[in-house]
Amino acid sequence: MTRRAGLSATSAALAAILSLSASGLGAQTLPLYPLPDDDKRAFWWYYQVQEEATLTDFQAVVGAPGQKVAATVAAPVKIAVIYPSLDVSDAWLRAFLAMEARLKENGIPYDAVQFASGIGDHQLQTTFTDQVIQEDYEYVVFGPTEMLIQAENIKALVDAGKKVFVLTMDTVLQQYGDNQPMLYTAFSHYAGSQIICDWVVKTLGTEGTYAMLRGTPGLVDDQRSGGFSSCLAKNSNWKLAYEHYGDFQREGGTTGAQLIISAYPEVTLIHSANTAMAMGALSAVQSMSEQDRVMVTGWGGTGDELEALLLGELRATPMRMADDLGVAMAEAIRYDLEGR
Repeated sequence: MTRRAGLSATSAALAAILSLSASGLGAQTLPLYPLPDDDKRAFWWYYQVQEEATLTDFQAVVGAPGQKVAATVAAPVKIAVIYPSLDVSDAWLRAFLAMEARLKENGIPYDAVQFASGIGDHQLQTTFTDQVIQEDYEYVVFGPTEMLIQAENIKALVDAGKKVFVLTMDTVLQQYGDNQPMLYTAFSHYAGSQIICDWVVKTLGTEGTYAMLRGTPGLVDDQRSGGFSSCLAKNSNWKLAYEHYGDFQREGGTTGAQLIISAYPEVTLIHSANTAMAMGALSAVQSMSEQDRVMVTGWGGTGDELEALLLGELRATPMRMADDLGVAMAEAIRYDLEGR
């Protein structure tokens, strides 16, 4: 059963699924595989804290049909879902619906309550966290508005004994040490940046001028926007004219694109760090009759983006498998119920 609370170019590299359950790590101390630049980052990469075989095996389970849970589940498992599903992107809801479908396939009764917010409602996620801590939820799916902003809320949930699944992040915060959430399930934001960079170089050539619509400063934008610009700088002669922080909002994409088109006529490509800003940029490009000159790329392969691709409005997007993220969460619940 589900209830709602509160306010109302494809690549396997995008589907990094990371399990950090106690049974998986035992008494080992993170990171399992230190890197020389660890002190320059707030996080560990997923491959530093996860045995490759464990990851590969779990990905195979996610890609296979569901299995009936090998345990007696006397009462529905209680799940709180804190996430910014009121965003333009449908990826959050797709992950949730996939989790529900897999739980049913696995024969696991559940009671899930959604605590929905917008992508910029950072404080609202704190309010939801406080509420969830006071109630008897066993599992908490947490899709952060921005990982570093929500780090203390996630820690509070873990410290309160909740089994936390971090949705859409594969960068493991160092500040948690060994006291990590049970699961991180994500597509790799960094891998996506390299894929769209590769598309630009191979399809549009090695020279040009571009601008970026960036999101909220933090881990996601660093990897999506920063990873893209670093890749182009290394592999081409594309020049970056301007960076506009649109806070992952459609309005930010519209305003940013209008500014870019007006002030930087040499720009022929606008890189958008999420669906909302890409849709806003497309609106600006079309309203200014610049669609034949200025190309817009998106992020994530959401429903709106796929429609825009079919219409020839959006030029490209790195596509993630949001359904797999939901399946991974359901399988993690099954594993936990089975005592694995």
